[in-house]
Amino acid sequence: MTANSHDDAFVVFDRVQKSYDGEILVVKDLNLQIAKGEFLTMLGPSGSGKTTCLMMLAGFETATSGDIRLGGSPINNIPPHKRGIGMVFQNYALFPHMTVGENLAFPLEVRKMGKSEREAKVKRALDMVQMGEFAGRRPAQLSGGQQQRIALARALVFDAELVLMDEPLGALDKQLREHMQFEIKHIHENLGITVVYVTHDQSEALTMSDRIAVFNDGVIQQLAPPEDLYERPENSFCAQFIGENNTLMGTVESVSDGVAAITLDDGAKVRGLAVNCGGPGSRTTMSLRPERVYVGGEEGLVTTEAEVKELIYLGDHIRCRMHVHGNDEFVVKVPNAAGHTHLQVGEKTMISWETADCRALDA
Repeated sequence: MTANSHDDAFVVFDRVQKSYDGEILVVKDLNLQIAKGEFLTMLGPSGSGKTTCLMMLAGFETATSGDIRLGGSPINNIPPHKRGIGMVFQNYALFPHMTVGENLAFPLEVRKMGKSEREAKVKRALDMVQMGEFAGRRPAQLSGGQQQRIALARALVFDAELVLMDEPLGALDKQLREHMQFEIKHIHENLGITVVYVTHDQSEALTMSDRIAVFNDGVIQQLAPPEDLYERPENSFCAQFIGENNTLMGTVESVSDGVAAITLDDGAKVRGLAVNCGGPGSRTTMSLRPERVYVGGEEGLVTTEAEVKELIYLGDHIRCRMHVHGNDEFVVKVPNAAGHTHLQVGEKTMISWETADCRALDA
């Protein structure tokens, strides 16, 4: 699902900038359209500007310049509680002195909703997150995962069309976090709400999102569906930040029909897709996913010698660290299938890959 024009976009950031000190921009000239019903994740390292964008949308921060629109109307000057946006934080932000039911009823009371309607909405929201029987408990009597469900229910209780989530699963253990990712995704699909989600966890972003905006240094580096982002990164930052990635440094010799001929720093010659590299003489980073490399020479593929440095058994595959063209950290994921597990540390072997799987990116 994409939002191409400003007209059909539900959320619009139009040339938004943010500075806290009047000098350094933490968000730079942000243009972003989010479609109604979309699950968009803002992904990036700490300090990349993603949370600041979320806080400006929520109304807890003010844009230094530019416009933010919701459903076609500018919201720059509307206070947070009048924007009708649900919000879920990492620390749950539940009132400890209130029961679960009272926590959920609170945003409805603020909106002057009648008692019977309040009770019906609280029950419906609790049922959505499978916490119907917990209405009378206090937050302190709940586990972390249960508290996070209540925080999610509170964001959904007043039928918000837009729900913002800031690292909501960061405090949960791995198994529960993965379970909650699917829960949130299913709630999103069932209700058709628009979700803007902030995380620095790339696997979480890949699992949940319709599209991912990768932030670095206050700028969106790439905005794409998860598969595109992983398979077709547009620059070195995205290739390195999403998933595991091998890099080989070199110099462009020539570019023809979208394929770059590269001389690597150790003198070897390779070819790769000219995705984001300059012309002859310019430096480039060759990017190659570990699962796209095969052990052994194969006809028609790029084939080169490698030396095995380390083998780590991971059950379904063996993570093999190799020395390849001057890079000691070159990783190959070898499937744990018959005949594939004979490698030894110190052994020299041939490895190969498709030219189309190797991308020439910015240096």
